[in-house]
Amino acid sequence: MGYLVFVTCLWAFSFSLIGVYIAGHVDSYFAVLTRIVLASILFVPFLKPRAVPMRLRLGLMAVGAIQLGVMYVSYYQSFLLLSVPEILLFTIFTPIYITLLDDALAKRFTPFHLFTALIAVIGAAVIRFQAPEGGNGFWIGFLMVQAANLCFAIGQVGYRRLMAREQIDVPARTIFGWFYLGALSVAIVAYLILGDKSAPWPEPLQWGVLAWLGLVASGLGYFLWNEGARRVDAGALAIMNNVLIPAGLVVNLVIWNRDADLLRLTLGGAIIVASLVANELWEKKRRRSAAGV
Repeated sequence: MGYLVFVTCLWAFSFSLIGVYIAGHVDSYFAVLTRIVLASILFVPFLKPRAVPMRLRLGLMAVGAIQLGVMYVSYYQSFLLLSVPEILLFTIFTPIYITLLDDALAKRFTPFHLFTALIAVIGAAVIRFQAPEGGNGFWIGFLMVQAANLCFAIGQVGYRRLMAREQIDVPARTIFGWFYLGALSVAIVAYLILGDKSAPWPEPLQWGVLAWLGLVASGLGYFLWNEGARRVDAGALAIMNNVLIPAGLVVNLVIWNRDADLLRLTLGGAIIVASLVANELWEKKRRRSAAGV
């Protein structure tokens, strides 16, 4: 859980940096490509191909391509069809996808995980709800955001299942470069097809922000997030996906003094924390029962 909390803090700062220095100033596909290239540079030197089975290499590349590559493509395309408040609102459904995917792959159904995930969605909705504006392309945009949510969920659950199945005796940092190489293959194609090649070159400050986003938020962040994902139960993982919403708003409020509805932020945050506590208490009770205590 410590990994997930730490990365939540990292990403809370990153969203504000993107909004202030990158969005509208740097071509989005160039920004994505730059982030993934830097993240790859951070981890590729640790790769030891001969120590890793081919099926694991391909599995990690597939997870990276979906969780980071296709997710980013879908997410950035949604900005062409929806307003920012609509996109923020529609990202709150990821916890539901995580619980359902994890149960489907395990061939089980855990109602309490779904219940706590729904509570986390309600908490996020309390914070972020704003009546959609509608307009041309609204439903296509909604589906694009859900595709991004689903890709992120597939990546998290896929990494959990893949690492649990392989049980290899090597440090995770020596194999995670394959994740970024998979994402890089998608990012290159996306930039070549969709990127604006005539966009202005980033300014020095923007290069600095991109370096932070690539090396820290994407590089260190996705590694620690996925490592945390395999160490907690699916219910806790699902809920933590929505903790980023209040965390990001707090950072925006404290550092950039952006307007925020403190009542909704407090109430929604409390609901999300309550769902996390309820899930943890239920998991502890379930583990005691399984151990016959």
